[in-house]
Amino acid sequence: MYYIFFLCLSLGVHYMLRSGLNLLLVTEDIWPEVEGRLAPFGFNHVVAVMIGELYVVGLTSAIKYTADFLIVQSKNRYLSELQYKTELKYLKAQIQPHFFFNTLNSLYSLTIKKSDLAPNLVLKLSNFMRYVIYDTSKKKLPLLQEIDHIDNYIELEKMRYGDRVSCMIGIEGNIDDVKVVPMLFLPFIENAFKHGLKNNDKMELSISFERIQNELIFMSKNNYEEELEPNNSNNGIGIKNVKRRLQILYQKDFTLNILQNNNEYSILLKIPI
Repeated sequence: MYYIFFLCLSLGVHYMLRSGLNLLLVTEDIWPEVEGRLAPFGFNHVVAVMIGELYVVGLTSAIKYTADFLIVQSKNRYLSELQYKTELKYLKAQIQPHFFFNTLNSLYSLTIKKSDLAPNLVLKLSNFMRYVIYDTSKKKLPLLQEIDHIDNYIELEKMRYGDRVSCMIGIEGNIDDVKVVPMLFLPFIENAFKHGLKNNDKMELSISFERIQNELIFMSKNNYEEELEPNNSNNGIGIKNVKRRLQILYQKDFTLNILQNNNEYSILLKIPI
C-alpha cells in the first residue's frame, strides 16, 4: 500500500514538474505529433504521461531487481562453498588426531618389537596422510581412488586390531568414470570401527559400491552390541557432518538410511553421479 501511494505521488509530482516546465519554458503544443490536441493537465494527457513513465519505472526496476538477484545468488553460492570447505576442514580435523595418534602408537609398538610390519605400516600411514592433507582439497576424486584410500584406512586399522577385524569390499557395475567428493564415505567406515569394536571381540564389516545407471549406491554393515550402544550413536559429529555435506552438495537429491537392528548397524547411501 505504501509503495503504491508513494508511486502515485511521485508520478503526480513528476507530471506537474514536467508538464508545467514544458508549458512554461518550451511550448504550449503538448505532443503535437499525435492526432488531436491533448490539453495540458487534462485527464487524457495525465494518463498518457503516467503510462509512459510507468514503462520507464518498470524497465529500470526489472534491471535493478535482476542485478540484485544475480548478486544475491553469487553471494549464496560463495557462502555455500565457504561453508562446505569449512565443514570439510572440520571433518578432516576430527579424523586426524585420534587416528594418527593411535596409528603412531601401533607403529611405536611394532618398532619396539622390531616387527617386519613396521615398514608397511609407515608406508600406509604416509599414503593416508597424503590423502588427508592433499587429495581432500580437490573438489572430486575418482571413486576407484577413494576406494583405495578406504582400503588403506581399513588395512591400517587391521594392523592395530589384528584378527579382531574382518572386512570385505564389493564393487558392482562400471565405476571407472565415476567421481565423488573426497571423504564422503570414510566417516561411515570410521564410525563402524568406533562402535563395532567397542564391546565386541571381533567385528565383521562389509562394504559395497554399486552403480545403477546414473546413481551410485553405497552400503556398509557391521555388527555391534545393541544393548550397550547409546541410542543416539548414529548422531555422532562425523555422521552429522556428512549429512550436512550431503545437503549442501545434493540438496534433496540423495537418500541416506541408517538402521540399527539385530545387533547390526547398516548404512545405505544413494547419490546421483
